[in-house]
Amino acid sequence: MKKRFIAENFAAIDFETANLQRSSICSIGVVIVRERRITERIYRLVRPVPNYYSSWATRVHGLSYQDTDLAPDFPRAWEDVHEAARSLPFVAHNSAFEQECLQEVYGRYGLEYPYYEFHCTFRTATFRLPWLCNHRLHTVSAYLGHTSHARHHALHDAEACAMIALHLFA
Repeated sequence: MKKRFIAENFAAIDFETANLQRSSICSIGVVIVRERRITERIYRLVRPVPNYYSSWATRVHGLSYQDTDLAPDFPRAWEDVHEAARSLPFVAHNSAFEQECLQEVYGRYGLEYPYYEFHCTFRTATFRLPWLCNHRLHTVSAYLGHTSHARHHALHDAEACAMIALHLFA
């Protein structure tokens, strides 16, 4: 039986991608929570792999080739995120997406994937808040009283996810 996750210490994470390839992470947002308090916020632009943007992706998050062409590649951008989140479980809204992105980008760079622990606020919200009209990040976040975030900005979405986790994984 899986042990119940309690949100005391974790890293809420969100990625934006440049195109349909899961490896095309173009921005990373991470919010570190220790003892149920946000202690650190990390935002990094990343030169995606492959390095092109689909027009729909740019419409969603507003980032384009010009924003990330000179940004560090994933391994360099991930260094301080990995260090800050060391030994913490990750929490994401639709964690399957973030986990797939990490696995794909690790593979693109020939890095050994460390199989991070993930917990999903989307699945938990679906179970714990079945009466909501949908369980999208902004819907759940607003229902729980956290309405001051921009949609599809990795750091703002990670912060909204952290707030949801603090409510639902208590």
